[in-house]
Amino acid sequence: MNVLLKDGSVLELQAGATCADAAMQISEGLFRNAVCAKINGELVDLSATLEEGNSLEIVTLRDKEGLDVYRHTCSHVLAQAVKAVFPTCTLAIGPVIENGFYYDFDFKTPISMDDISKIENEMKKIIKADFKIERYELSREEAIKAMKGFDEPYKVELIEDLPEGAHISFYKQGNFTDLCRGPHLPSTGKIKAFKLTSITGAYWRGDEKNKMLTRIYGTAFGKKAELDEYLEKMEEAKRRDHNKIGRELGIFMTEETIGQGLPLLMPKGAKIMQILTRFVEDEEERRGFMLTRTPYMAKSDLYKISGHWYHYRDKMFVLGDPEKADEEEVLALRPMTCPFQYQIYKNGLRSYRDLPYRFAETAPLFRKEASGEMHGLIRVRQFTLSDGHIICTPEQIEDEFKRCLDLSYYFLECLGMKEDVTFRFSKRGKNKDKYIDNDQAWDTTEALMKEILDGIGLEYVEAEDEAAFYGPKLDVQARNVYGKEDTIITLQLDFAAGTSFGMYYIDQNGEKQIPYVIHRSSIGCYERTLAMLIEKYAGAFPVWLAPVQVKVLNVTDRSLDYSKALVEKMNMAGVRAELDCRNEKIGKKIREAQLEKIPYMLIIGDKEVEEGTVAIRSRKDGDVGTMTQDEFIAKVVFEDKTHKID
Repeated sequence: MNVLLKDGSVLELQAGATCADAAMQISEGLFRNAVCAKINGELVDLSATLEEGNSLEIVTLRDKEGLDVYRHTCSHVLAQAVKAVFPTCTLAIGPVIENGFYYDFDFKTPISMDDISKIENEMKKIIKADFKIERYELSREEAIKAMKGFDEPYKVELIEDLPEGAHISFYKQGNFTDLCRGPHLPSTGKIKAFKLTSITGAYWRGDEKNKMLTRIYGTAFGKKAELDEYLEKMEEAKRRDHNKIGRELGIFMTEETIGQGLPLLMPKGAKIMQILTRFVEDEEERRGFMLTRTPYMAKSDLYKISGHWYHYRDKMFVLGDPEKADEEEVLALRPMTCPFQYQIYKNGLRSYRDLPYRFAETAPLFRKEASGEMHGLIRVRQFTLSDGHIICTPEQIEDEFKRCLDLSYYFLECLGMKEDVTFRFSKRGKNKDKYIDNDQAWDTTEALMKEILDGIGLEYVEAEDEAAFYGPKLDVQARNVYGKEDTIITLQLDFAAGTSFGMYYIDQNGEKQIPYVIHRSSIGCYERTLAMLIEKYAGAFPVWLAPVQVKVLNVTDRSLDYSKALVEKMNMAGVRAELDCRNEKIGKKIREAQLEKIPYMLIIGDKEVEEGTVAIRSRKDGDVGTMTQDEFIAKVVFEDKTHKID
């Protein structure tokens, strides 16, 4: 029997040989490092049998799929250990995620991080026992019966969702059996380095109407050194986490009585938001955008025209009974501004000479995120978007798209984030129910966007099933300190809005034409961008973004009047300065200003009063000598106006 290997060579095997047999015949080293295999491109266990003419690839931990299989096996070891330590718990699901895995459990009594060591010790026993992992299949009816016998109601529910006649796979290791598609490692002893990292709550199937389960997170690597390196990175991530730093520095807070996903920006956070908003709005105006202010809510009628009522309603806060929207007035908080700005465009006759119309708005928006998805400032239910829409002719769309991208580039560069982002071309997926039904328009618009992106030489990845419901988009992606990727800026092509809203312009021949629409967020969601900035700079913002740029510290009461006048002078010059006039030793004042991550401290003693100078201590460089008041003010103003990055 012959099989075709990845390198194009042919391997001769005996009939009935497995993937493991093939790996051994290729080399003993490959056999030792093998995790699973691919037969004709499909991931399978090493125990899978080969047939004549199969194409075969042996997968190791060097491959992403191999590391995923390794970690998924570890999630099963976690489940087996938890069942051993807490026999009355029931199992939900345990998938692989980026950098690790988790498993959801329903415990009769709550557990805490104090129980983690018990679970880890049990996992080590299971790994040391080196249980063989065996796959078998049952019919749907047999699978339901088996899981009912194990008293696993969540597994029963999952199986009942599968179609009649389906054959369902299970994996057994020692006395533990779990429902799973696989593949898995050959045995539990193959796991070399793992760590359980945290415990959180999670609703069953991500639906807040369902029961809250306990989610245990973990990670696993092929070598202990790799695990140690990852854990050190995670410790650094915790130190830079915007949830931690933002609260410590008084940038934002949350309050249970207000609700999840509804952060309160404190004075420092509000000041940063104001700085960013003014910066963005002024630059957009310079580039031809017209500012709008539109209502925070609208009748369902508007969202029906835009399509959001049919494709996006689950993410909207509806005021009233949505099922009665055809009979009575039902309002909804806006998840976007586009349909509002379209109405402004329609308020008058538009000529091709008037186009493009560029609308921009600093827009508070509302989206009904699930409780389990909320995270600090990164994912919230009320947020502020640098929203905007360009209504243009087909001939203008390429140039306008490039102008939008250039604007976002400029903002990212000023924030010091230009090198931190990647680009994703988000396309329609196979689940066409999520999208406007117009195959020709989708094909044309996706081809147009690809042509634009390739034409400017942009490096991007393509992603299926990530488009907006009305068209493809370019997503600018950034990662938080834990490595999770989020979209911070989007540029979208919309082929449907012009027709849906009856927008048109008069062309050179006096004929009505439907315009193109570009949706864009120039700096994205301000709250999410702020979170990324907190983590990037660990709270030590560049001078132009710092809510307090200068802290004046008087040494004695003799220098107090001079210090007060200095702060007033700086404030009048546009420098954000504060005075610490407490009756404390100067060393304590300096230490506390350093903890606040203030860019500049001015130490004012008798000498400075006498000479009319300031003694400067920089956050970055320490003591840097003295200057006149005017010299120092000019220095800070220059750094502020030029958006200098430290």
